Order: sequence, then structure tokens, then C-alpha cells
Amino acid sequence: MRAAVLSSHDLDGLTVTESAVPSAAPGEVLIRVETVGINQLDLNVIAGVGPGAHARLPRILGIDPAGEIVAVGSGVDPERLGQAVVVKPNIACGTCPRCHAGDEADCPSQTVVGVHRDGGAAEFVAVPARNAIDRHGLTAADATAVVHSAPIVLNALRIAAFAADERILVTGAGGTLGRAAVAIALARGARVVAASRRPLTPVGDERLLHAPDPAALADALAAEDGFDVVLDVSGHGPTLSAGVAALGWGGRAVFCSASVDPDLRIDARDFYLRRKRLAGAASARYDDVAEALALAAAGVLPPLTGARYALDDIATAYRDFPRAGDGKVIVDVR
Repeated sequence: MRAAVLSSHDLDGLTVTESAVPSAAPGEVLIRVETVGINQLDLNVIAGVGPGAHARLPRILGIDPAGEIVAVGSGVDPERLGQAVVVKPNIACGTCPRCHAGDEADCPSQTVVGVHRDGGAAEFVAVPARNAIDRHGLTAADATAVVHSAPIVLNALRIAAFAADERILVTGAGGTLGRAAVAIALARGARVVAASRRPLTPVGDERLLHAPDPAALADALAAEDGFDVVLDVSGHGPTLSAGVAALGWGGRAVFCSASVDPDLRIDARDFYLRRKRLAGAASARYDDVAEALALAAAGVLPPLTGARYALDDIATAYRDFPRAGDGKVIVDVR
């Protein structure tokens, strides 16, 4: 099969080459891949930094493939053959106390497709059967765009103990995660302010806030009444800092993207006196993924797909990623 294989920690080490077709081990399925996304985590693997440092090379990239099940391992229902699926990237261990409690998103032993095992930037990929989730009639590209974005938003809202009619600030609202966050928050009855460093197109009736840098964002938020919830999907430390500062009494901030700037500054006295809370949401539960796909199929989410590349052009897709514009960057494997 053809696969995007990373052999060294730089883009020059990424080649599309022939590789052996994997087999479905017990409890696994083999998927004929149609699409896979381009993600920041892939860039971390390529650079060998952060969570990407855990990847052992050579490694086939791609955390979120979608396609069709063409083989099943022992213990898997053969009725799943031919099923159109998308892959939940995070694989929970299934045995720890958090997994037993249904909190797979916080499994401390979870592994990730495309990081700890070969991923889906290939014509075939083998994954645990539980991680191959019915696409609910979505196209492969649309399912790939949803599977690692909207479920994290659902997890973040649960962590924040969100209640209908609360005021929510979404920072980094122009990206795939941000657009999903705005749409889901609106659908759940929130009063939403969507902030971004670039001009936004509204998803619904949210109020748009264009702030080209964190200082401008902090100035704009200073005139706001305190927010009940902040969802930061920017991955930017100073932006998250501005959001935390804008929380009202008992406000909850959840950030859903690993910061590219780890310098997070918080006014400790204000945080303490105003009973604020801060948490991270780096994954999602299996039921979050099923719900997110159902929301997309029902039209609750806006279109989330963006630029598209052929598998042979995947290195170009990674180079273009910081300037890709709106929507999830999709690689068409077939």
C-alpha cells in the first residue's frame, strides 16, 4: 500500500512510499482509508516535540482517517464488514479506574493513532474496533473534519458544567475547533461571543469580536461583563490568559488545544477571590464522538472541511498548514 511514512523528525523525512498492508489483530478492524486530516499533533510528531516525541520512527502519520471496514480480527462482529467509519484517534486502555467510570477522555494510559501506532495517512489502517465509529451517513471528508474537533468541545462543555443561557466566550473561534465550539454552544442555548485574530463569518447569532492580538483582545474584554465560561481553542498562552481574566464570579475556563506558547499568566489573587476554575480538555469520550457525528449529520454543525490535498502532496499540506485558512485540511488518500 502507499503510505506517508516519517523516517526522521523533519519534513524532509516524510515520504509517500510503499509499505506493508497491516492486518487486523484480535479485537481490531482493517479500514480502507478514503480521507485523513492534517493536525497540529502531526506537526508535533514531525518535529519530535511535545506529545509527538513519543512516536517511534519510522511512523505512518495521520490521526483521524475515515473509510470502510474491509476486514475484521477475531472477536469482532463480521457484520461490520463494509461499514463506513471514522477513527477516534485516542485509544483508551479500558482497564484503569477512569475507563471503568466512563471517563475515557482522561485515561492516563491512552495512546493515539499516528503517534504510538501507525496512522491513517495510508491506503489501509488497522485500529481497535471500538475506535472505528459509524459515520452516520457523513462523507469521509466531513467525518474526518468532525471526529477530533467537535467531540473535544462536547467534553469541554461537560468539564465546564455549562448551563443553558450562560455567557460563553470562544477564543480562537476562526478555526475548525472554534467554529464547532460556537455552533454547539449556540445549539445548547448559550449567549456566545466569538473572538478571533482575523475577521469571522458568523455561524449563527453569536456576537463577533475581532482582536488582532492578545493585547487588543484584553482591551476589548475589559469592557465586557464577566463571562460564565471561556472555551479557548487558540492554543495560544496570552489569548488564554486574556480569557481567564474575563471570567466573572465562579467562571470556568477550559482550553482545548495544546498551547504553542506555554507562558500562561494568571492574576492569582483575582483567580482566588472570584472562585475561578481552569481545566484542560485534550481528548473526548467515545459517546462524545458519536454525538458529534450525529450533530453534524443533523446539520447542527457548519461545514468544517477546508483545503484538500492528494496523498502525494501531503508534505506540502503540512507546509501550508499554518496558512491554510478556514476549515479542516483534508488529505484525499484515494
